[in-house]
Amino acid sequence: MTRMSLVISTALAALVAQSAVAEEHVVKMLNRGEAGAMVFEPAFIDAEVGDTVRFVPTDRGHNAETVEGMVPDGAEMVVGGMNEEVVIEVTEEGVYGIRCKPHYGMGMVAVIAAGEPVNLEEASEVRAPGRAASTFEELLSRTAKTEG
Repeated sequence: MTRMSLVISTALAALVAQSAVAEEHVVKMLNRGEAGAMVFEPAFIDAEVGDTVRFVPTDRGHNAETVEGMVPDGAEMVVGGMNEEVVIEVTEEGVYGIRCKPHYGMGMVAVIAAGEPVNLEEASEVRAPGRAASTFEELLSRTAKTEG
């Protein structure tokens, strides 16, 4: 086996191994769930870089989108359409804040925590309306507890 073949084989093996451990997390968009009205369930997703998070419009009238200022550097902002399934690829370590735009003030938010919460301080400083503020505070405090 030539040196180049060995390098290519090693790279392919690493890629296959990485995709084999990647996980897909499923989050329901609900009018009513265990935590009350207008919720993502689960609202806290403990993920790893390489995972995907699929937001499923179980009930109509919802979307899922990232919140400006609550996405790690290098990660893409995502805006899902109403009543559409949205898949967020976890490409960077940190916390990802998610909201349902029509129900944001009612506290319909979620947090994806991946690896080290490198942007936790910045994410904690984002101002959210109504019940979203206290829900984000609670979810981000759970992120901080997984840090240490």
